[in-house]
Amino acid sequence: MGSLGSGADAADPARRRPRFLCLHGFRTSAEIMRKQVMGKWPADVTARLDLVFADAPFPAEGKSEVEGIFDPPYYEWFQFDKKFTEYRNMDKCLAYIEDLMIKDGPFDGLLGFSQGSILSAALPGLQEQGLALTRVPKIKYLIIIGGAKFLSPTMADKAYAKKITCPSVHFIGDHDFLKAHGEKLI
Repeated sequence: MGSLGSGADAADPARRRPRFLCLHGFRTSAEIMRKQVMGKWPADVTARLDLVFADAPFPAEGKSEVEGIFDPPYYEWFQFDKKFTEYRNMDKCLAYIEDLMIKDGPFDGLLGFSQGSILSAALPGLQEQGLALTRVPKIKYLIIIGGAKFLSPTMADKAYAKKITCPSVHFIGDHDFLKAHGEKLI
């Protein structure tokens, strides 16, 4: 895990860049996401953000779709069934993210890709309900890349009980297999 920010900005809150905890996609890693963001986004955009890339807590339980493109290790935030309605290790995942936010924060927002974006989009609602991130400041901003909602009614009822109030930016690719799900999330 690491930050692209400098300590000078942290000393002066008025000049501090917004700090984002970056949650990578399914069976990838913080280093892969760093390469994707820093290699594709314009430098004048990334220079305005303090980005901290974190590995998910669980080693990949299967083959990664980026194998042969990016080197391992690969990680998962949580595991799910074939219908995407039952999740394993969600409590451990939420505790892990909160611990990261305490240790490396404070954070202004979350930047998530794919599985990381599903989590990022749900966390403000879970935080609002007092079900997650209870020991850290409220999430102020979201950047969602290839997002979707949790499909489990139990999780969805908690995470999306109310419309989120923090500003969010959503990136949805025309050919992304999650396009329809990302549009529903918005």
